[in-house]
Amino acid sequence: MDVAARPVAAINPLVADTGTPPIPEAQAWLTRYRGAFGPAINMSQAVPGHPPHPDFMARLLEAAGSTEPTRYGPITGDADLRESYAAHLTALYGGAISTADVAITAGCNMGFVVTLMLVAKSGDNILLPSPWYFNHEMTAKMLGVEARALSCDPAAGFVPDADEAERLIDARTKAIVLVTPNNPTGAVYPDRTIQAFADLCRRRCLWLIIDETYRDFLPPSMERAHGLFECPAWRDHVIQLYSFSKAYCIPGYRLGAVLADATVIGELAKILDCIQICAPRIGQRAAAWGLDAFADWREENRREMHRRAETFHRTFGQHPEWLVDSVGAYFAYVRHPFDGRSAEHVAEALAVERGVLALPGSYFGPGQHTHLRMAFGNLAAERIEILGERLRGFAI
Repeated sequence: MDVAARPVAAINPLVADTGTPPIPEAQAWLTRYRGAFGPAINMSQAVPGHPPHPDFMARLLEAAGSTEPTRYGPITGDADLRESYAAHLTALYGGAISTADVAITAGCNMGFVVTLMLVAKSGDNILLPSPWYFNHEMTAKMLGVEARALSCDPAAGFVPDADEAERLIDARTKAIVLVTPNNPTGAVYPDRTIQAFADLCRRRCLWLIIDETYRDFLPPSMERAHGLFECPAWRDHVIQLYSFSKAYCIPGYRLGAVLADATVIGELAKILDCIQICAPRIGQRAAAWGLDAFADWREENRREMHRRAETFHRTFGQHPEWLVDSVGAYFAYVRHPFDGRSAEHVAEALAVERGVLALPGSYFGPGQHTHLRMAFGNLAAERIEILGERLRGFAI
């Protein structure tokens, strides 16, 4: 039989029609950079710029040398981490959060996948503030769930509006997703905005899925992102996601958490058992200890990230043609100065010609061709200042 005519088994069209992961595509641009301006500056991915604390590394090594983490653990996570994390959240947010309200997942992306599987089915829709985190949109698409864009105004600092969201809700809407501090914009949503969305979801019987991956990097003036958990009614409509990757500098250990009412966690466990059975256990053992032990270290990292954000803003102030529309946590969302040029074209040229890799706004939803996302979390202040030098004279 002619090879070209040979029948091929089909794959799920919901997967086939979903775009490929964009970061590897963008990182390939750097392979064409010839080094004329010095080492490449890679701002494509939100990765910590320093290693874990030495004492944390020691705990990881100790756990790796034990036979216990080689065995299956509980579906929703090891009890010591769940208990420690629940106590941590209670101290941070107030209210009463119990061990039964927590599930540990293999990273926050896993937490989002299983949460979306829990609350929506194919044909339903969710609201995603746009620009959005591309993995959220990709997950929804592969599950047959419409990601309905809730446009965020740059003039409002990319903070979504609950009244505008309500106009997008219909009978198929099951959840609204918020990410704060935001990826890709860095925007930090005010408490009143988060509360307005919680009130909307309670009134319309929807889930509020709030991804707080970067909550350890709030501005130093903010102790917590919101006060949702002080009111017991949160249990009826709020699901919170978290990642240990950034605060503890362990993205490779894949460790995240889902917070919801215990009855919801019980339903979530059905999905977790089919996907992960249990989260990786070495990181769980170290994180259970580190939640209390590294409070001061986390605080210093938060302040360092804030200093980097200030340096970024100051550096770009010397290049006013590049407008920083929003900055916070690990990210800046920058309007490029090249009218009529797509963000993808600008980002590729910046990588190839100046060795600076940022992601085009077009990766983060419709209507974002004027912006680039720059993840500066892995850049020391002096590298951010070098970034300013790379922009000087850049034209396409």
